[in-house]
Amino acid sequence: MTTGTTGTADEAPLLGPESQFRAFFDDPRWALAIIRATVLEAAHPQIGAALADNSTFVAHPWRRLRNTFLSMRRMLDADPAVREREAARLNRLHARMSGSDSRGRAYDAMDRATRAWVVATLYESAVTMCRLSGQPLDQDTMEHVYAEYRAFLAALDGDAGELPEDLNDFWRYFDRVVEDELENTEAARIILYRLFDHLPAPALLDGAPTLWAAGRAVVGPLLGSITVASLPEPYRRRAGLPEMPGATTLMQGAYLAAGLTRFLPEGWINAETIIEALSLSPDSDDPRARTVTALRARMKRASALLRLLTPSSGGTGTESVPAAPTATGEGRRSAEEFFRQVLDQTGDGHLDWPDLAAMARELATRLDLDEPEETRLYDAFAAWWRELQTALDTDGDGRVSADEYAAAVPSLAGPALIRVAEVLFDATDKDGSGTINAAEHRALFRTAFHRDLTTTEGTYDRSAFVGDFLSFVSGRRRNTPYDPLLADA
Repeated sequence: MTTGTTGTADEAPLLGPESQFRAFFDDPRWALAIIRATVLEAAHPQIGAALADNSTFVAHPWRRLRNTFLSMRRMLDADPAVREREAARLNRLHARMSGSDSRGRAYDAMDRATRAWVVATLYESAVTMCRLSGQPLDQDTMEHVYAEYRAFLAALDGDAGELPEDLNDFWRYFDRVVEDELENTEAARIILYRLFDHLPAPALLDGAPTLWAAGRAVVGPLLGSITVASLPEPYRRRAGLPEMPGATTLMQGAYLAAGLTRFLPEGWINAETIIEALSLSPDSDDPRARTVTALRARMKRASALLRLLTPSSGGTGTESVPAAPTATGEGRRSAEEFFRQVLDQTGDGHLDWPDLAAMARELATRLDLDEPEETRLYDAFAAWWRELQTALDTDGDGRVSADEYAAAVPSLAGPALIRVAEVLFDATDKDGSGTINAAEHRALFRTAFHRDLTTTEGTYDRSAFVGDFLSFVSGRRRNTPYDPLLADA
């Protein structure tokens, strides 16, 4: 391997918490740069097709962000064993993603050249981020950071041979891919023109839909314009991306403003804390969630008082506010709502194997499963998909529509789904006691653990666990701990 994971005694390590790669995570400029890098990734035909078919970034963008950050943190951990374990997990995940795009071209998430392009976009966007914010990297720093990114690729692929060793050769490689290979893919268009405009609220702010929609209506188009203006000009021309008048100035101002945060005291901005806070369910027992919920309740009371004092003409003086979830977990949702929020994980309007694979992937990630438990979980979900396809796919197109699902809801809770629940129980029951205690339950539901267990002495037996899981996945109940796990954005 030509790229090590540690530097010399006088150098910062190439991988680890002290690397520049890791330092970028808490840099506010990185929020702009990572969107840019994601568009350049999605513009690659293979990556774009894999994202469109398998990714949950449309329906569950905040969950995807949280999982990506968690994975990157593991890949840059100080312990090489943690990095190797996460690399193995990512490789198993990507090995399950292959297929063909709308033009019949094959894609494979394990293709080494394609994976190298992902790392290339991250590096080039980091360099561009520094340049646009008026803090360009000097040549020595650029070379050291490039070595870190090659070490990251080597940790995934075993070596970094798909990226040029010399930095000057890298720039030629990058320009060639931009000019010859990138396309205006569906995934890139979704990120630029749909995701920002329809971005669902994170779990913590889900109770303020009006406020979120108002902010999104302003910020969404601005983020799209800033991202387009920052993309390489050859790609913008090739893809026919329109550039809003003044977008270049806006983009430069955004990066410069983000760069000013370097004058803030160290530790004031922590990406991990922000992402974890946004992921909290409003009824979580976390103090941050309780604070936001209390503030939101006071704002609603103040708003109601204001409406009473100044009633609007032609109206009732009331405002429709979404009902808060009940604490008992007995609330029900419509078949259409359940299909959209839970089953259609990829957000393409249909239920097929990638949707169930995304569920398995999320559960395996939360449980931090290794082989063979991870494979057992995927196999159980695959059997469930075959059962669903047989029962619900009435037109034989290989997927299940919302109408097909609504017409046969009871078919969801078949023997294969029971097997999924049993495999999940076994994976959660870490000590093999035949029951799940509070600690094991927390390991599965993390921040969503806010309800009493259903059996005595704080334990969950197999039948109670299976019954609760079936109640949720068959659409009969909402507001169980599975909602934050599989339904929240």
